[in-house]
Amino acid sequence: MTTEPYSVFDPALDLELRREVDVPPHLVWRAWTEPALLMKWFTPAPWRTTACELDLRPGGGFRTVMEGPNGEKHDNAGCVLHVIPERLFVFTDALGPGFRPTGSAFMTGVIAIEATARGTLYTARALHKDPEARQQHEAMGFHAGWGTALDQLVALVKAM
Repeated sequence: MTTEPYSVFDPALDLELRREVDVPPHLVWRAWTEPALLMKWFTPAPWRTTACELDLRPGGGFRTVMEGPNGEKHDNAGCVLHVIPERLFVFTDALGPGFRPTGSAFMTGVIAIEATARGTLYTARALHKDPEARQQHEAMGFHAGWGTALDQLVALVKAM
């Protein structure tokens, strides 16, 4: 992760999943930026992503709806902050479309994609406002959940 200001990792506030995967960067990018593909891998099973809207430009909206096996439903809306095609995707729930404050912020997500000899170095980082929010996200299963989602992404793009 080399693009400032997202390259500084603060262990008191941030969580990170960093893994090299054996799929090409352009397919990882497509899986993150094409709603129909994102819906197939984004939520660890048995949960499902049942809706996705993505306006892939700074200030554009990014919304997902996740549904659990017992009818739980989480509607997550946010804003795209930064896009470098096939390299960097940054979004937050602190803002809505058009950079409008939402009043309820949990995290900013930073997805960095780098080509390697084997495939892609995938770095997913969650930036939090305070140590308590970071700890809450870790306790919710950040590493297992985001790791499972990445496994699902890789399986999806290998089948494409």
